[in-house]
Amino acid sequence: MKRPEQEIQRAVVQHLHARSVPRVYFFHCPNGGKRSVVEGAIFKSLGVMAGVPDLIILKAGQMYCLELKAPKGRLIPSQVITLDRLKHCGATVATASSLDEALITLEVWGILKRDAGKSAAA
Repeated sequence: MKRPEQEIQRAVVQHLHARSVPRVYFFHCPNGGKRSVVEGAIFKSLGVMAGVPDLIILKAGQMYCLELKAPKGRLIPSQVITLDRLKHCGATVATASSLDEALITLEVWGILKRDAGKSAAA
């Protein structure tokens, strides 16, 4: 079964490992998946929040949040609420619907070094 969002995220993580500038730390919070009602209640009581973005990135004291979607994917209500709350708290947030869009966003944010494979005119 194809999972385009996971494929995009896996590729983004590879770029983060290879091209991050200094003082960058990133992680994924694995909130998804099927859980029993009891396990879900336990996780909720421990602080698990719905809608957490796919990648949380810290760069020199600033928080960046990147939500990845398949090309025609849409944010669900909990993601909209969470991204708005993160913005309100000072985080920089974005949603990307392709690998190229994600990589450009990370380059614009100064998290990734420019891809050496791109020409200066591009």
